[in-house]
Amino acid sequence: MQIGFSGKKDGDVPHDKCGVVGVYSPNSDISKITFLALYALQHRGQESAGIATGDGTEIKSHLGMGLVSQVFNESNLSNLDGHVSIGHTRYSTTGSSNIQNAQPCFSSNTGSEIALAHNGNVINALDLRNELLDWGVKFKSSADSEVIAHLITSAPGENWHDRFSYVMRRLQGAFSLTLITKDSLIAARDNLGVRPLCIGTIDDGYVVASETCALDHVGAKYLRDVEPGEVVLIDKMGLNTIYQQPLTNGVAHCVFEHVYIARSDSVINDRLVYKSRMAMGRELAIEHPVEADLVIGVPDSATAAAVGYAQQSGIPYGEGLIRNRYVGRTFILPEQHLRDIGVRRKLNPLNEVIRDKRLVVVDDSIVRGTTGQQVVSLLRKGGAKEIHLRICAPPFKHPCYFGVDLPSRRDMIASNRSVEEISEFMGADSLGYLTIPSLKKAVSNVSSKSCMACFTGNYPIPVQLEMDKFAFEKTK
Repeated sequence: MQIGFSGKKDGDVPHDKCGVVGVYSPNSDISKITFLALYALQHRGQESAGIATGDGTEIKSHLGMGLVSQVFNESNLSNLDGHVSIGHTRYSTTGSSNIQNAQPCFSSNTGSEIALAHNGNVINALDLRNELLDWGVKFKSSADSEVIAHLITSAPGENWHDRFSYVMRRLQGAFSLTLITKDSLIAARDNLGVRPLCIGTIDDGYVVASETCALDHVGAKYLRDVEPGEVVLIDKMGLNTIYQQPLTNGVAHCVFEHVYIARSDSVINDRLVYKSRMAMGRELAIEHPVEADLVIGVPDSATAAAVGYAQQSGIPYGEGLIRNRYVGRTFILPEQHLRDIGVRRKLNPLNEVIRDKRLVVVDDSIVRGTTGQQVVSLLRKGGAKEIHLRICAPPFKHPCYFGVDLPSRRDMIASNRSVEEISEFMGADSLGYLTIPSLKKAVSNVSSKSCMACFTGNYPIPVQLEMDKFAFEKTK
């Protein structure tokens, strides 16, 4: 949960919390499969990474701060043997950025030992934590993920079905989970289905991951999604659903997965993200036409949308900005001044391509406006004659409590400025946002089941409107 997060300054783009992986494969190199799957999910978080494995007798783990490639090497991966594993790459939406909050997290209450990886935000985590403290549970971190782990191992019941029947009724908010015992893999998804979670088959086993691109990278074949409210158990008996929560409130898939978070080659809720972004660009061209010489996208999440805009408008598409592939997404850097430096290091304009051109610049979103302002400045210095910004998302006006770390309303530029004022702030010649109806049309078959609360303020479940990211630490 974003147990409200005024404590950390972030850049222009909001960020999803994590990427999670789970693997069950008795005859494979389990740790390397998990590593490669995590590598494919690096875009979902760059603060820390971790892998835990089970061999039937014990759970081993290795965690560290930094990128997946920085945390793991041949030596530490070789020590992570077994037939079942989970992996995690993290950006913090709940709890500060330190090794204590790295995942997987662990719990062994009532004799049941598990390791758990979590993507999302649990909005009643603070109440649950206080309840568990009263029960005598000890905490090592300030993350809601540890609350989930301890709730699972402290839950009443003699089997996993009974325990998850209790846990799934108690947790509120967003959670896609992978967890292991010493010999089995469990995956669970909240009954709103906010964050994605899919299942694939590989050799003699299964892979569970936040996105299908992770399945592709390890040679797994997509089987299906973990359904909203479903808990699956994978062990020597195969894949079985051990609990299915009644869907009393419908589902609310996060539409921002399609706008920005997910990789364009992933299929999220039966929809290829690339197709969604192409359609967003086409809708932008219909809603906000302009006379221009060239359409460019801000790489990489807006590239497909820029192509769509160009196809619909008839204006040529070209590359006007080159991205340094070895600089991560700038929002993930933990301090604002480092993030500002990251923006300048991440993009470089092709001056000979954009000089004296009227540009349509397609980007995925605007939150504070700082990144977009710097992009416009780069293009101006590169010689662009006009810059017309076109944004694939409607204006952000409300915080998210389900795993996307947006700032408070007062820090969102669209909450207190008109489109014309934002355009002037960015230094653009014009600015056009995609409307909510057009976004729904672009996302197509998932639109009727999507959460768009960050644009509309209509949350799928009641939430506490002011929360603090470091609330756990303040209770210590």
